[in-house]
Amino acid sequence: MGSEIERKFLLSHTGSRPSGEGILYRQGYLSVDSERSARVRIAGNQAWLTIKGKSESMTRREFEYPIPLHDAQDLLDHLCLKPLIEKKRYRIDVEGTCWEVDEFLGENSGLILAEVELKHQEQVIVLPDWIGEEVTDDPRYYNAALVNAPYSSW
Repeated sequence: MGSEIERKFLLSHTGSRPSGEGILYRQGYLSVDSERSARVRIAGNQAWLTIKGKSESMTRREFEYPIPLHDAQDLLDHLCLKPLIEKKRYRIDVEGTCWEVDEFLGENSGLILAEVELKHQEQVIVLPDWIGEEVTDDPRYYNAALVNAPYSSW
Protein backbone atom coordinates (compact mmCIF):
# COMPACT_ATOMS: atom_id res chain seq x y z
CA MET A 1 0.00 0.00 0.00
CA GLY A 2 1.26 3.49 -0.83
CA SER A 3 0.63 6.60 1.15
CA GLU A 4 1.07 10.32 0.67
CA ILE A 5 1.81 12.80 3.43
CA GLU A 6 1.67 16.40 2.25
CA ARG A 7 1.02 19.92 3.44
CA LYS A 8 -0.61 22.52 1.24
CA PHE A 9 -0.29 26.33 1.40
CA LEU A 10 -1.44 29.45 -0.35
CA LEU A 11 1.31 31.81 -1.47
CA SER A 12 2.08 34.92 0.54
CA HIS A 13 1.23 38.31 -0.90
CA THR A 14 4.45 39.77 0.51
CA GLY A 15 7.15 37.15 -0.13
CA SER A 16 9.14 36.72 -3.31
CA ARG A 17 7.54 34.53 -5.96
CA PRO A 18 9.04 31.32 -7.31
CA SER A 19 10.10 31.57 -10.94
CA GLY A 20 11.55 29.43 -13.70
CA GLU A 21 10.21 26.98 -16.20
CA GLY A 22 7.19 24.97 -15.24
CA ILE A 23 5.65 21.82 -16.65
CA LEU A 24 2.10 21.89 -18.00
CA TYR A 25 -0.20 19.40 -16.27
CA ARG A 26 -3.58 18.31 -17.59
CA GLN A 27 -5.63 16.05 -15.36
CA GLY A 28 -9.14 14.79 -14.95
CA TYR A 29 -11.13 12.66 -12.56
CA LEU A 30 -12.95 9.43 -13.35
CA SER A 31 -14.40 9.30 -9.84
CA VAL A 32 -14.67 11.87 -7.08
CA ASP A 33 -16.38 11.21 -3.78
CA SER A 34 -15.60 11.67 -0.10
CA GLU A 35 -13.92 8.26 0.24
CA ARG A 36 -11.79 8.07 -2.93
CA SER A 37 -10.80 9.61 -6.23
CA ALA A 38 -9.43 8.18 -9.48
CA ARG A 39 -7.37 10.58 -11.55
CA VAL A 40 -5.78 10.57 -15.00
CA ARG A 41 -2.83 12.94 -15.41
CA ILE A 42 -0.59 14.01 -18.26
CA ALA A 43 2.63 15.91 -17.51
CA GLY A 44 4.79 16.56 -20.54
CA ASN A 45 4.87 13.29 -22.50
CA GLN A 46 4.12 11.00 -19.55
CA ALA A 47 0.79 9.84 -18.13
CA TRP A 48 -0.47 8.16 -14.95
CA LEU A 49 -3.58 6.72 -13.37
CA THR A 50 -3.75 7.59 -9.67
CA ILE A 51 -6.18 6.32 -7.05
CA LYS A 52 -6.34 8.18 -3.75
CA GLY A 53 -8.20 7.40 -0.56
CA LYS A 54 -9.87 9.74 1.89
CA SER A 55 -7.61 12.39 3.43
CA GLU A 56 -7.03 12.07 7.13
CA SER A 57 -5.34 15.35 8.02
CA MET A 58 -2.23 15.36 5.82
CA THR A 59 -2.13 11.61 5.05
CA ARG A 60 -4.01 9.41 2.58
CA ARG A 61 -3.56 6.18 0.66
CA GLU A 62 -2.21 6.67 -2.84
CA PHE A 63 -1.58 4.26 -5.71
CA GLU A 64 -0.08 5.54 -8.97
CA TYR A 65 0.58 3.67 -12.22
CA PRO A 66 2.07 4.81 -15.53
CA ILE A 67 -0.28 4.42 -18.51
CA PRO A 68 0.16 4.98 -22.26
CA LEU A 69 -0.09 8.64 -23.25
CA HIS A 70 -2.73 7.99 -25.94
CA ASP A 71 -4.92 6.17 -23.39
CA ALA A 72 -4.64 9.10 -20.99
CA GLN A 73 -5.60 11.58 -23.71
CA ASP A 74 -8.63 9.48 -24.65
CA LEU A 75 -9.71 9.18 -20.99
CA LEU A 76 -9.33 12.94 -20.43
CA ASP A 77 -11.25 13.80 -23.59
CA HIS A 78 -14.11 11.30 -23.23
CA LEU A 79 -14.53 9.84 -19.73
CA CYS A 80 -13.24 12.34 -17.16
CA LEU A 81 -15.49 14.78 -15.33
CA LYS A 82 -15.34 18.37 -16.57
CA PRO A 83 -13.80 20.84 -16.19
CA LEU A 84 -10.36 19.31 -16.44
CA ILE A 85 -7.70 20.61 -14.08
CA GLU A 86 -4.96 22.45 -15.94
CA LYS A 87 -1.96 23.94 -14.20
CA LYS A 88 1.67 24.81 -14.55
CA ARG A 89 3.86 23.13 -11.93
CA TYR A 90 7.15 24.53 -10.69
CA ARG A 91 9.54 22.45 -8.55
CA ILE A 92 11.65 24.46 -6.12
CA ASP A 93 14.32 23.13 -3.77
CA VAL A 94 14.37 24.79 -0.34
CA GLU A 95 17.14 23.51 1.91
CA GLY A 96 16.90 19.97 0.55
CA THR A 97 13.09 19.85 0.45
CA CYS A 98 11.24 19.86 -2.87
CA TRP A 99 8.28 22.25 -3.02
CA GLU A 100 5.76 21.98 -5.84
CA VAL A 101 4.03 25.23 -6.75
CA ASP A 102 0.94 24.91 -8.94
CA GLU A 103 -0.35 27.88 -10.91
CA PHE A 104 -3.85 26.90 -12.03
CA LEU A 105 -5.27 27.75 -15.44
CA GLY A 106 -8.72 27.69 -17.04
CA GLU A 107 -11.66 27.74 -14.62
CA ASN A 108 -9.24 27.68 -11.67
CA SER A 109 -7.14 30.58 -12.93
CA GLY A 110 -5.89 32.85 -10.15
CA LEU A 111 -5.31 30.01 -7.70
CA ILE A 112 -1.69 29.28 -6.79
CA LEU A 113 -0.87 26.55 -4.28
CA ALA A 114 2.39 25.24 -2.84
CA GLU A 115 2.67 21.64 -1.65
CA VAL A 116 5.40 19.76 0.12
CA GLU A 117 5.49 15.98 0.55
CA LEU A 118 6.76 14.73 3.88
CA LYS A 119 8.44 11.51 4.96
CA HIS A 120 6.44 11.53 8.21
CA GLN A 121 3.82 13.82 9.80
CA GLU A 122 6.21 15.29 12.38
CA GLN A 123 8.85 16.26 9.80
CA VAL A 124 10.14 19.80 10.36
CA ILE A 125 10.35 21.92 7.22
CA VAL A 126 11.65 25.40 6.45
CA LEU A 127 8.85 27.65 5.17
CA PRO A 128 10.09 29.95 2.38
CA ASP A 129 9.11 33.64 2.54
CA TRP A 130 6.62 33.08 -0.29
CA ILE A 131 4.53 30.68 1.81
CA GLY A 132 1.26 32.04 3.18
CA GLU A 133 -1.73 30.46 4.93
CA GLU A 134 -1.78 26.69 5.35
CA VAL A 135 -4.81 25.04 3.71
CA THR A 136 -3.92 21.36 4.21
CA ASP A 137 -7.20 20.63 6.00
CA ASP A 138 -9.42 22.77 3.75
CA PRO A 139 -11.06 20.39 1.23
CA ARG A 140 -11.92 23.25 -1.17
CA TYR A 141 -8.26 23.21 -2.25
CA TYR A 142 -8.14 19.52 -3.20
CA ASN A 143 -7.70 19.19 -6.95
CA ALA A 144 -10.64 16.75 -7.01
CA ALA A 145 -12.86 19.37 -5.34
CA LEU A 146 -11.91 21.98 -7.96
CA VAL A 147 -13.77 19.93 -10.58
CA ASN A 148 -17.15 20.42 -8.86
CA ALA A 149 -16.41 23.88 -7.47
CA PRO A 150 -13.83 25.64 -9.63
CA TYR A 151 -11.94 28.54 -8.05
CA SER A 152 -13.65 31.00 -10.43
CA SER A 153 -17.02 30.15 -8.77
CA TRP A 154 -15.90 31.02 -5.22
